Amino acid sequence: MGLKWTDVLDIGIELAEKFPDIDPTYVNFVDLHQWVIGLEDFDDDPKRSGEKVLEAIQAAWLDEQD
Repeated sequence: MGLKWTDVLDIGIELAEKFPDIDPTYVNFVDLHQWVIGLEDFDDDPKRSGEKVLEAIQAAWLDEQD
């Protein structure tokens, strides 16, 4: 079963593993959206995301790096 937009924590973990040298604080939402839909396990409608979901993913990614 693939990742959905609601799998915020899992997406944050995947991004932290895929981009270990990136500080998520400075990633804009356009790039973040592209990186999420580009994840190998991502399997959801790219149009279903929004600013709140992307903020939550960014926060989960930040938490994962700490």
